[in-house]
Amino acid sequence: MRKLGKLLLWTVALVLAPAVAMAAEPGASSLGPGLGAGLAVGLAGLGCGLGQGLTAANTTQAIARNPGAAGAMFTNFILGMVLIESISIYGLLIAFLLMNKF
Repeated sequence: MRKLGKLLLWTVALVLAPAVAMAAEPGASSLGPGLGAGLAVGLAGLGCGLGQGLTAANTTQAIARNPGAAGAMFTNFILGMVLIESISIYGLLIAFLLMNKF
């Protein structure tokens, strides 16, 4: 868990440093939607990738422990993956809305 925390801390630090530098420049207001769209897609993808990896790992371990319950677990696994993937689609939708400035 500590490695994940360090990864997230460095990711936020490396994203915010250029954002602050760009905001200090005159006329940087046009960079906001592009930066926001990139963050929306990137963070949604990061979170969904972690969630899907953990879900797949735990489901595989559970099926290995109890192969008789594989059918019920697989149904819940697919439903969980669909719900996790919908979060990344929402991130993509937000990015499209930011880029088109609706």
